[in-house]
Amino acid sequence: MIKVQFLGTGTSQGIPIIGSTHPVCLSDNPKDKRLRVSVLIEWENTHLVIDCGPDFRQQMLRTDCTHLDAIFFTHEHADHTAGLDDIRPFFFRQGPIPVYASPRVLTNLSNRFGYIFSSENKYPGAPSVLQHPIEVNTPFTFKDKTIIPIQALHNQLPVMGYRIDDFCYLTDIKTLPESELAKLQHLDLLVLSALRIEPHPNHLNLEEAIELVALLKPKRTYLTHISHLMGFHEEVSKKLPSSVFLAYDTLKLTSN
Repeated sequence: MIKVQFLGTGTSQGIPIIGSTHPVCLSDNPKDKRLRVSVLIEWENTHLVIDCGPDFRQQMLRTDCTHLDAIFFTHEHADHTAGLDDIRPFFFRQGPIPVYASPRVLTNLSNRFGYIFSSENKYPGAPSVLQHPIEVNTPFTFKDKTIIPIQALHNQLPVMGYRIDDFCYLTDIKTLPESELAKLQHLDLLVLSALRIEPHPNHLNLEEAIELVALLKPKRTYLTHISHLMGFHEEVSKKLPSSVFLAYDTLKLTSN
């Protein structure tokens, strides 16, 4: 059994947006307050995070996680990577943290976080990582699980999703190549990004996400990477198909 905890379900600015007077940003409902998108996945004694955005420290303080076995990165954008320095408490307790990503993303992170990735003239107190490059057509083993990478497009930027058993996480996607559909059959739980109601050039909107769900037919789908322009959590939830739900921060699920 896999446990999934939503650390953040918001888009790049989070909700509320700084200085915004939009009604969703002013909502008192905790489910309308969204940190940047990330999930914590657990099975047995394994703990991994998919993406490590600028809210990482705050997110991890809301969990009981004291050991981090790895970070899987979907892509290099700041809302998915800017919290990397905050792995330091885990590094101090357990040593270098394994990070899994495409070679392109690892190069980008190495350029931006040279003091973490470099082994030369290491600054005292800087964390370290163990790099694991992954390729889209090559499943890999992590702990006792087979991880199946899924490649989608974020406009023209390739982004990586991950299937673990009958759970799959796909965020920041706009299109999904035909070649990847076979990897997404017979899912128990799909986490899928859906930015807003109106179309967007880089992201699935709500209608497109629901169309993809109808094609893939997972048992349950939880939507994430949600902007304030999606609307109020409670109002949108009432209009969704019976097997589709809006995720929210701190939500915990299980998948077989």
